Amino acid sequence: MKKFLNSIDTVLTESLDGFVAAHSDILVLGDEHKFVRRKILKPGKVGLISGGGSGHEPLHGGLVGHGMLDAACPGQVFTSPTPDQMMAAAADVNTGAGCLFIVKNYEGDVMNFDMAAEMSEGVMQVVTNDDVAVENSSYTTGRRGVAGTLIVEKIVGAAAEQGMGLKDLKALGDRVNAATRSMGVALTSCTVPAAGKPTFDIGDNEMEFGVGIHGEPGRRRERLRSADEIAEEICSTIVTDLGDAARGPALLFVNGFGGTPLMELYLMYNSARKIFEKRGVSVVRSLVGSYVTSLDMAGCSITLSRLDDELVGYWDAPVHTAALRWGM
Repeated sequence: MKKFLNSIDTVLTESLDGFVAAHSDILVLGDEHKFVRRKILKPGKVGLISGGGSGHEPLHGGLVGHGMLDAACPGQVFTSPTPDQMMAAAADVNTGAGCLFIVKNYEGDVMNFDMAAEMSEGVMQVVTNDDVAVENSSYTTGRRGVAGTLIVEKIVGAAAEQGMGLKDLKALGDRVNAATRSMGVALTSCTVPAAGKPTFDIGDNEMEFGVGIHGEPGRRRERLRSADEIAEEICSTIVTDLGDAARGPALLFVNGFGGTPLMELYLMYNSARKIFEKRGVSVVRSLVGSYVTSLDMAGCSITLSRLDDELVGYWDAPVHTAALRWGM
């Protein structure tokens, strides 16, 4: 294993120090590295807080800023943050309108965010579960929350910026999550720094269909196929799962897992767009890049999120974070 490290014990705190220093115009670091917070809070606005294990950057810290999250709580690599982190973040960003937690459906995340919500005032939650690959995994009961979480955070973040209240924001987040489906494929394993070796073994001519963002198993292991064949299976699975709701305007998000070049991600986007449009999907908005990663894993996920005029407006609304910036 070759990685840029000083110490396994300090990799997270040193990375957070560098991240906040690089984006000091929009971010500040909470006490004891418990959270990353938007530098300038908006009084009377609902505070949006997310978080999860590190190793998925730029999710979630890279999505803190105007038009998205107010704070993100980082756990150790692939490990949930603790309830005291979420409680500290909520206390810091609550300017009087309450807070909404946006939580990926992983057992550790759900349990710890639930505990923090119970011990905090004026908190509601949205749990994302957009992964259609498996119903249960080694990390979850029910479907996993993966790349679709970014879409929920962007749309809810825009609505919060425009003054929407807490209950309506929760309903909006639940609606976007219900309209969103994702599925991924891995070409290589990721390597957790503390482990020092790949999480799983995979042959040079193999791929893992439906892999999770922690490297947990997917639907099956099989021989490597062409990009068009891979996209066909993923897109067909998503369309089948959505049913008639798949037809019409939508956002297509092709997400890299950290080790895949943009050239290949755009190739996958090209394949996926053609497949979806043949099935009655009208791709009206797009996002391509490595935003919900799995350390250094090679692979990608495809996400489709159904849109209407209201949701398009929220997606297009100004955003200014480390990872997403437009309209400012």
